[in-house]
Amino acid sequence: MRTPEPCTLEAPLVRLEPLSRSHAGELEAAARDGELWRLRVTSVPAPGEAAAYVATALKGQGDGHMLPFVVRDVASGKVIGSTRYHDIALAVERLEIGYTWYGRSWQRSHVNTTSKLLLLAHAFETLGARLVGWRTDNYNFASQRAIERLGARKDGVLRHHALRRDGTVRDTVMYSLAAGEWPEVKAHLQYQLAKPRENG
Repeated sequence: MRTPEPCTLEAPLVRLEPLSRSHAGELEAAARDGELWRLRVTSVPAPGEAAAYVATALKGQGDGHMLPFVVRDVASGKVIGSTRYHDIALAVERLEIGYTWYGRSWQRSHVNTTSKLLLLAHAFETLGARLVGWRTDNYNFASQRAIERLGARKDGVLRHHALRRDGTVRDTVMYSLAAGEWPEVKAHLQYQLAKPRENG
């Protein structure tokens, strides 16, 4: 697997751009759409925390285990959320997709399907990953449904696994998609984006 490096991934309606310190203000504005930091099962920056959020993501990039992006709506030019590759393990040709969030106005729209199509295509077809994983809070049912709609398989649950922002300890639900499963999933995601629908 090639080392993931900063790049721009683009579709007609959505663009994923390498995260930089200059994006902090735009991310804070996106998070205000729905006051997403109030959700205990997500990692969205609260007001005044976006700069630290970006710094942590860029440190992960510098350490070689993350590659963070901002999600931009092409039509309006607005940053509407963030996502990243993380837990990058070159030796076993594996990475995970996570830290994903979008302003409430963009949830259950074409944005998540498009973003995941871009990230998965880049991971499997450009980087040569053999497996892409996801993890989410056991109480983040919306995230679990979204991951399952992509075609990922549930691997299991890691009990008492990680701290939430409120100090409680969560169980973590793990999912994955193998390279051999990607062609069928890719065709399904392209179909989902092509057909008329209200959510994605």
